[in-house]
Amino acid sequence: MNKQKFIDKFLRCLFILAFFKIIAIIAQLFHQSFWNVIGTLILFLIVAAIIFFVIVGLSDKEKDAKNGGKRGAGSNSSYIEGSLFNRIRSKYEELAEKYIAENDYKKAAKVYMNLLQDNYRGAKTLEEGEFYNEAAVIYLRKLKNKSDAASCYEKAKQYKKAIDLYVEMGQKEKAGDLYREINEIKNANTYYQMVVDDYIQNNQMVKASLICRKKMEQPEAAQKILLKGWEEDNDSFNCLNNYFANIFNMPTLEKEIKNLYDKTPEHKKITYLQALKHEFKKDPGLHTTTRNIAYEIIAEKVSNRSEIINELKYFNPDDEVILKDISRYKTGRNKMFRH
Repeated sequence: MNKQKFIDKFLRCLFILAFFKIIAIIAQLFHQSFWNVIGTLILFLIVAAIIFFVIVGLSDKEKDAKNGGKRGAGSNSSYIEGSLFNRIRSKYEELAEKYIAENDYKKAAKVYMNLLQDNYRGAKTLEEGEFYNEAAVIYLRKLKNKSDAASCYEKAKQYKKAIDLYVEMGQKEKAGDLYREINEIKNANTYYQMVVDDYIQNNQMVKASLICRKKMEQPEAAQKILLKGWEEDNDSFNCLNNYFANIFNMPTLEKEIKNLYDKTPEHKKITYLQALKHEFKKDPGLHTTTRNIAYEIIAEKVSNRSEIINELKYFNPDDEVILKDISRYKTGRNKMFRH
């Protein structure tokens, strides 16, 4: 049997496939609308025409390949096949871009998925055209991409479907956010509490307190978490700093500064002193209390940590005399050690 030319075989297959495809499209009339079927048929005929003209345009190269000998024929045949594929692909790309320019995102997506076998670009095109439900289905079924599918369901306001996916991915805080979006506060707080528990287990007390305060709207619970972090030395400085920052009434804050200091063990007083520097700057009404506690801590620690004397300047920012006293103290201490 004589070897058939590549293009001749391709054309025969094309005509056979086109015949069966047209029959299949017409058969869709039994379960789809007339204009939907006509639209699909027109799209198929355009694509088939593009392929046909590309193949015809390459027919001359096939003839040249025949005259190049066996080696040349093989090389040209490979070139023709590759060139044919690239040109057809290029035409598909142009067709998809044309549909996008016409805001016909569904047809563009069909070109990407059915003709270019690129489901991701198809889904992205649908998403760009705000066909979020359709895009979500592609992400989920064809690409197994739960994250992008959940995002699309969220944009489509299909919150329950989005929540299910976020829960599957372990994104509990996001699930809580969406439950709160649809005003299901009890369910939202259930997932927020899971997030809080995870943060506490990992000693991330400040993050746990922020979820309680800002999302669960439970400021007292948030303060308890911060106090727990301070007492158990889990990020103690930041817990104490945030604990004080959440008390907005100055008399109450002043009282709490005194009460906590009375319960502060010796090994944490330096940390307490660092927190007091922030509180001193907040309000003139806190100056006396914070300064007195600072003096007490510095007096207790200066014998073992002489550098702590420098902290006095933070509680006396406008007092030039205190700076001279600090300098004299350091000079005298240095002389003592030299002798």
